[in-house]
Amino acid sequence: MVERFFPTKRSSGDINHRRENLTLLSGPISSGKTSLLFQFALNIASASSNNRVVFICHRKRIESNPPFLSQGIDPSSDVFNRIQMKYVDDDEGIRKYFASFHLHHVDDFPNAVIIDDFGDYFSQLNSMMNSRARDMAMVRTLALCHNAIADANRKAFCELVLSATNHGDSPRSLFIYKRWIPKIFTIKGHGDGSFLLTSNGTSEKSAKYSIALQYLILEQIIDDG
Repeated sequence: MVERFFPTKRSSGDINHRRENLTLLSGPISSGKTSLLFQFALNIASASSNNRVVFICHRKRIESNPPFLSQGIDPSSDVFNRIQMKYVDDDEGIRKYFASFHLHHVDDFPNAVIIDDFGDYFSQLNSMMNSRARDMAMVRTLALCHNAIADANRKAFCELVLSATNHGDSPRSLFIYKRWIPKIFTIKGHGDGSFLLTSNGTSEKSAKYSIALQYLILEQIIDDG
């Protein structure tokens, strides 16, 4: 549901809507992916005072290009304390985190783990290994993430949301992502500086949005059904 990436009011039907445990957000560079992911985290953290989100990212990147908030969000809100920023420098750091994921007590599992620009952790390996070895590193990491989230969901609901940058119609490793991730949201330019967020699900809504004046702005929810 594209609404989960924006500060929209959700009905009880939306809350009870079946959700996938693994989701990919794919889009071109400078299309607001980090801002959408952070709004996604805020929505989960805002839903309950007991909710907690882990946001995995590169520290230098997030500090130099912080996410844009939606208008009306108080940056001093206590909700931000429920989002744990976890700074990871390489793909090995991601694997270490999920390798110990099962050690969480049932009451300590985050409601969601979000990884900003997941694919970039592997593009950094360009100079050290060939494309096949790089793809295998991604497969190993996705398999570990998948298994960790599946195991966590035997105890409590937890979802994983990744973003990936594409440089054309789709990310280079889309075939790998599809093997492990059932739900894929895609961002495309929509002209006039706006973007269109769509889902691979049938009869689902799309969202037109823009980044303007340092805000994430939802312009329109489009019913594709």
